[in-house]
Amino acid sequence: MPFVPVPKDLTKVKTKVAFNLTRRQLICFGGGALVGVPLYIFTRGSIGNDAAAMLMIGLMLPFFLFGIYEKDGQHLEQVLGHIIRAQFIHPPHRPYQTENIYAALERQNQIDKEAANIEQHTKKAGAKPSARGKAAPGRKKHHPADARRKADHR
Repeated sequence: MPFVPVPKDLTKVKTKVAFNLTRRQLICFGGGALVGVPLYIFTRGSIGNDAAAMLMIGLMLPFFLFGIYEKDGQHLEQVLGHIIRAQFIHPPHRPYQTENIYAALERQNQIDKEAANIEQHTKKAGAKPSARGKAAPGRKKHHPADARRKADHR
């Protein structure tokens, strides 16, 4: 009694139409033949048999790839569509980016060095230090305790 292996997942079994090929493969191979064979016949006289055969193979190859290639249940045009969509139509972007604490500390260190360098140059040049953090002339400098006292009196 002969035994025939039966796959466990029957959804992956393709119906064969003719020559042990699926309908999709027959259509793609037929399209390749419709393009390649006339091209070979019309070009072999002018460019030679070898060059015409190579040209025919080059033009028929995409048809064969579209008929045969399948990955994860998706055909080649679907895979190419996903690649084009991911790379060109909707280019990748990162909606969430983490802040590198070491890079932030390095930037702050660089800023501190630049500030110290500028302060040193201003002292050497005899210029007045900047009025940053000081009260403007004629205005009283506010102290945090004053704000608390005002809030207590209300």
